Amino acid sequence: MDDLAKQNAVAAPAHNKLSPQARHAIGGAAAGFFVDNYDIFLPVIALAPAMAYFIPADLPPGIAAVASAMIFATTLIGRPLGAFIFGHFADTIGRKRTTIISVMGFGVVTLLIALLPGYRTLGPAVIWIFIGLRLIDGIFLGGEYTSANPLAMEYCPKEKRGLYGAVIQSAAPLGTAGISLVTLAVLLVFSARGPGSPYVEWGWRIPFFVGAIMAFVLAYYYKNSVEESEIWRKSDKTAHTSSPIKMLFTGENLKSFLQVFVVMTGFWLLLNASLAVMPGLLAVQMKVGSIETTSALVIAYLALSVVYIAGGAFSQVIGRRTYLLVASVCTATLGTLCYYLLLNTVPGDLPRVMLLTTLTTVLVVAPGALGTVYVNERFRTTVRASGFGLGYSLAIILPAFYVFYQTWLSYLMPFKYTVLVLVVVGAVLVFVGAALGPETKNVDFGSAAAGPEK
Repeated sequence: MDDLAKQNAVAAPAHNKLSPQARHAIGGAAAGFFVDNYDIFLPVIALAPAMAYFIPADLPPGIAAVASAMIFATTLIGRPLGAFIFGHFADTIGRKRTTIISVMGFGVVTLLIALLPGYRTLGPAVIWIFIGLRLIDGIFLGGEYTSANPLAMEYCPKEKRGLYGAVIQSAAPLGTAGISLVTLAVLLVFSARGPGSPYVEWGWRIPFFVGAIMAFVLAYYYKNSVEESEIWRKSDKTAHTSSPIKMLFTGENLKSFLQVFVVMTGFWLLLNASLAVMPGLLAVQMKVGSIETTSALVIAYLALSVVYIAGGAFSQVIGRRTYLLVASVCTATLGTLCYYLLLNTVPGDLPRVMLLTTLTTVLVVAPGALGTVYVNERFRTTVRASGFGLGYSLAIILPAFYVFYQTWLSYLMPFKYTVLVLVVVGAVLVFVGAALGPETKNVDFGSAAAGPEK
């Protein structure tokens, strides 16, 4: 029996009922994505009202802008590094053990950030310390979903994999909503009116402490409640003698990776065009207050979570490829239209702003419902964690420079409309990437590839 036939013999369960091990693995992966997105947006949401604690107002504007951007960008840069490092270990020593190490790692780093003194104590060094810690944080965050999501997907019955994959994916916007709500709650209690105010001096630490605690609880949960993937345990261990990364970038695996990279680059561009651009748009251009902005975004994120789950279930009927094609067309047309209407809404019309914010977010980011399930389905067991982690994470890098693309486009058009170009380009990339790939909903995870392996 050849290697592929052996792996085919170890397929995911063909029944619809989840085992207790499957429920624990899916719940853990969803919780991991929640904590991941909570942690990612800590500097953007929780620290934004207190940034003067680390970057004083008398710092030159150019330096201040670069420092602020680097605090967020280095976390994104760290994620593919984490996928590279921990993907190898998840494929060789196991998904569960790697998940625990990764989660504990970013929990410790988040705790260290919460304890940092400010600029008045350490001077410019604190900015570099902060950036360094966020880079390490990103590495561990990249390791978390690189190992936890394949573990969960390998426990899912094929007939419900789209649904459960979307449930895991839906926890990502819930995490963003979670950090928004925690920050809002703290701001309602502690003032953030200028340097020296309670929130600026120490209130911002509370959301960071909450993030660290959630990470430690998640690591404990994995240690005591989640079992190692049965598919990974029964896979051909002789294949593990070769580097998973080396195997990933050769033959059919490389073709799968490049195709996934196109899809995910489009997804991250869409995500940035919505979740990253939207807060500034509402606060600055639409003149919406901080509480109203947070409320609008929380509603949008909650609606997106529901759409993710519906999209995953729908993909189980029409197929992953068809869903991505249809969703990307809706994004490029209806999503762009709603965004255009939002950009031209009269400031002060709060009901219209909140409605269009929700519709725009849902329509623009809808293709992301399949981020977890589709990418996992494109790789075989022995390289699945590496393939998922790097396919999901490396694609972050180019879209992370969206502000520069908007700046270049502003020479050709009004700046406020440049985000519409990002949406259309992102949708086109998702469409083209999906069109280049096969249908994957019927893939057996024992073989873990859509189409024959060579």
